[in-house]
Amino acid sequence: MKLHEFPRYPLTFGPSPLQHLKRLTQHLGGAQVWAKREDVSSGLAFGGNKTRKLEYIVPDVLASGADTLVSIGGYQSNHTRQVAAVAAHLGLKARLVQEKWVPWEDPVNDKVGNILLSRMMGADSRLDAAGFDIGIRDSWKNALAEVQAAGGTPYPIPAGASEHPLGGLGFANWAFEVAEQEKQFGVFFDTVVVCTVTGSTHAGMIAGFAALEDLTGVKRRVIGIDASATLEKTRDQVARIARNTAALIELGRDLRDDEIQVLKGWAGELYGIPVDSTMDAMALGAQLEAMITDPVYEGKSLAGLIDLVSSGDIPRDSTVLYAHLGGQPAANAYHRLWDPTA
Repeated sequence: MKLHEFPRYPLTFGPSPLQHLKRLTQHLGGAQVWAKREDVSSGLAFGGNKTRKLEYIVPDVLASGADTLVSIGGYQSNHTRQVAAVAAHLGLKARLVQEKWVPWEDPVNDKVGNILLSRMMGADSRLDAAGFDIGIRDSWKNALAEVQAAGGTPYPIPAGASEHPLGGLGFANWAFEVAEQEKQFGVFFDTVVVCTVTGSTHAGMIAGFAALEDLTGVKRRVIGIDASATLEKTRDQVARIARNTAALIELGRDLRDDEIQVLKGWAGELYGIPVDSTMDAMALGAQLEAMITDPVYEGKSLAGLIDLVSSGDIPRDSTVLYAHLGGQPAANAYHRLWDPTA
């Protein structure tokens, strides 16, 4: 298993912190619930899960001689904000395509939150009217060509860094980080819950925990909560990236179907649009733990965790780890959800 042979450029403070969510655990009356906080793991523009992925991509960026990182996301993309942050940190330019992935009609949706931060960090962030899709986008290819035509040297980073060949490594390593922290805290997480859309965060975890299982003989359940509302595409992409990552780290076997779980039920009808369960989960996390989540990703995965624990699908004797992937800056673009005058 060669995961630790890949070069890694540190962009985080170190291992992301673990937090025992004691009041949420008590409220749910089931499994013990902990969170691993990717949202507070880096000093680069509020961090988040994409920063951990970029740690494995930056060495390739530097080796390539590129001067401009080119990436894509929605208007309120956490990923493009983190690409902008890494570009600023490295002294590079960033060209960002911001498509209208979410039909959220708010007059400040394209002006505040993540996109504001990206522009503050000097990114060339341009709006595009195209709608949501987790695949490779023509608008992104066009942006790469524009940078090149202007004399720049672009480095392509696809949406969520997921389709990048190295995109799964960050969260494969996350699995080993969890195992080390379990020793430190004297705890074992038999279940992991994570949001999944473009797929490489969840896929990396699957590959990493599969490698740990082969080393220790101990199985875990890694549950992806779909927030894409394009379930089959997401399932297929998670499986493909997980298998690619497993091959990259030389796992030495194919992944089993039971290792790849993407559950539906909390995404709603459209990507990025909160539903009642999203709002309830966000309120519960905030009011019980002061843990702030967002309406696009973490509100939906937290809703999934709450229901799975409450229903007993995650048994009462389990210890479950909630992967908090960040995303809170996007909440500013959804301000009317909490505005009593709206």
